[in-house]
Amino acid sequence: MTASDPDSTTWTIHCDGSAVPNPGRMGIGAVMVDPHGQRHVLSKATHAVGCNNEAELRALMAALQALKSWQATSLQVYSDNSVLVEQLTVLGCKPVVRLAPLFDEARALLASFAHVSLRWIPRHRNGEADALARVALGLPLAAPPSPSLKRQKKRRR
Repeated sequence: MTASDPDSTTWTIHCDGSAVPNPGRMGIGAVMVDPHGQRHVLSKATHAVGCNNEAELRALMAALQALKSWQATSLQVYSDNSVLVEQLTVLGCKPVVRLAPLFDEARALLASFAHVSLRWIPRHRNGEADALARVALGLPLAAPPSPSLKRQKKRRR
């Protein structure tokens, strides 16, 4: 890769948040991979109480603030929260009134980077960030469905 190749400077972020109960205590998690493949993780409980969407947004913002302090310029961001992705990527999207100030703050942070791509991914592809958010709250990791349960469901059909 050359310096002009965008992939040679792009950081990858997987972020997730948890609220227990929902709304309740919030935990945030993020996996940030630098352009050289080195992984950096973020896992912490917040002192605030909020809903799952707020926890997801706070996880993204914490990762963005960390990368801004590390002088990152190009980001590929992944989240399994469709509300977050829609609010930050779809022009004219009806705002979530209660979270509008936080979304505005997130938009300002995103705008401080030269290049940002934000994409939705299925929950099963965001497992490490989810685990970091859950661990921050002292919760057990979510277990994948057991193969025997899948077989039983198929037989019932």
